Amino acid sequence: MRNSSYLGEYQLRQPWFFSKLEVDIGKERGHSMAQVGIVMGSDSDMPVMAKAADILEELGVSYEMTIISAHREPDVFFEYAKSAEAKGFKVIIAGAGMAAHLPGMCAAIFPMPVIGIPMHTTSLGGRDSLYSIVQMPSGIPVATVAINGGMNAGLLAAKILATSDEALLARLKAYSERMKEGVQKKDARLQEVGYQEYMNGK
Repeated sequence: MRNSSYLGEYQLRQPWFFSKLEVDIGKERGHSMAQVGIVMGSDSDMPVMAKAADILEELGVSYEMTIISAHREPDVFFEYAKSAEAKGFKVIIAGAGMAAHLPGMCAAIFPMPVIGIPMHTTSLGGRDSLYSIVQMPSGIPVATVAINGGMNAGLLAAKILATSDEALLARLKAYSERMKEGVQKKDARLQEVGYQEYMNGK
């Protein structure tokens, strides 16, 4: 197991973090109940992957977050992907950059949905990551979100789970309603003060 370190409010270790909901359930039942596996190839991906974790937290979805390099520790990766179903994962969110093989290899082994997050790179702006993840061969799909699209990856994972979870579906609908209200409040202020004062107020 890697030594623990801190990046902002996030603790990095392997496996990294269980949501509060999962910890509470795990204490009651004696084991973890993570529904979503969040995996990244490097801790440099953490700011993006944390956005997926944040939205899962907000929606009450349990998860486990792990740092695994498919290239530098292939044996660890294969064990992770092969054991994910037995651990109870229903969805894996995998983020990687450059030659971004982690999501595709997860999809090749894990029989349930895999969501890929292409990471922005300094060399090609993330296009290398995007093409590596989105251009999967027939029969091995990866649901690929935008470059650095951590939040949407978390939302997509929740929506997949919500197809068989009415309570989660209700929370997603409430989340969408809050977004709608937020836009309406912004427009109401624009109509009240005009665009110049609106921009100055921001």
